[in-house]
Amino acid sequence: MPTVHVIVRGKVQGVGFRAYTEMQARALRLDGWVRNRRDGSVEALFSGEAVLIERMLIALRVGPPHSAVTNVRSEPSDETVPPGFRVLPTE
Repeated sequence: MPTVHVIVRGKVQGVGFRAYTEMQARALRLDGWVRNRRDGSVEALFSGEAVLIERMLIALRVGPPHSAVTNVRSEPSDETVPPGFRVLPTE
């Protein structure tokens, strides 16, 4: 299964972005995690079918109400991803 590492920038903290990401990822049955970063961005890792990852990236560009996404950067990752999706502490 493909895995991608993602950084989302913009107004993405304090607007429910992690919860939104978790909900979307679980609905798409993707494995991985999401967390806030101290620089104000949101970081995530997604593993699953390529078409589902692409849908997730589209959802991230939209974001939840009150967010304002300015950039979504994704790149392939070799990181091992355990089953399930979780929210990690801020890094």
